[in-house]
Amino acid sequence: MGEATVKTLEGRTATPSPMVEDEAAASSPDTPRPRPPRTPVRPSIWFEVMLIALSYWTYSLIRNAVPEQKNQALRNADWIWQAEQTLGIAVEQSINHAVNSVTWLIVSMNYYYATLHFVVTIGVLVWLYRAHPGRYAAARLVLFATTGVALVGYYLYPLAPPRLMNGQNFIDTVLVHDTWGSMASGNLKNMSNQYAAMPSMHIGWSVWCGLVIFALAAAPWAKILGLLYPTLTLVVIVATANHFWLDAVGGVACLTFGFGVSYVWYRALPHRLPQLVELPRKDGPDAPSGVRRFLPAART
Repeated sequence: MGEATVKTLEGRTATPSPMVEDEAAASSPDTPRPRPPRTPVRPSIWFEVMLIALSYWTYSLIRNAVPEQKNQALRNADWIWQAEQTLGIAVEQSINHAVNSVTWLIVSMNYYYATLHFVVTIGVLVWLYRAHPGRYAAARLVLFATTGVALVGYYLYPLAPPRLMNGQNFIDTVLVHDTWGSMASGNLKNMSNQYAAMPSMHIGWSVWCGLVIFALAAAPWAKILGLLYPTLTLVVIVATANHFWLDAVGGVACLTFGFGVSYVWYRALPHRLPQLVELPRKDGPDAPSGVRRFLPAART
């Protein structure tokens, strides 16, 4: 098949430039183009409140409905502990005993474990909604997908926390120091599945908070606090004997999955999306179509 030619003013023929052909092909309506990121929207505040409340209720219901399988959970804990000893990272017991000897410190960590997991996560969601409305939905999807896949882990791999292992001499710091309000204390322990330690959502959620703050906060001190939060959370879950190191690895793996889901849906990571939300201009029936305005971020 011969090359396409064009006739010049002098009557000669010439072969079109490849660049011209490429531009023509790119402008052709039949040529597939890379899809741009989805246009972010800012959901209603009441929709968000109901969605988060319903999601946490569903998460708690499913997590606690998973069969506890105590014997299997204890066997899995023994396997994890032996694996960490083989890897040379089985220092949870030493940290647990050392921190437990400082009463004010371990009691503080118990309350940290029981409260900040929810307080900080909700606080970051509120901050995102107000200050970064264009990135809120994508970041929220990361959190929801992370939590959803964690439920699969609880079902497939029941795991006892170190404090409930037999014969390993871990200290149940909540029980010893009678910490109020923990899901592992008093009557609350009968309302929560005690054998759902893998993966650790304390780590999954805290790393999500830390990454969001580090990526989007303007103040350097806020970025530093963002990185310190999951680091301190890791120390707390180990010192209180609520998790193994490898539970934390499981939490990070779930978070990676969550970011992947958000990226596939929005075709960009949350911090790469625009900070503000575009809304159609509604200035009357005679306003030109397609004109858009930005919804500014609320002051914080």
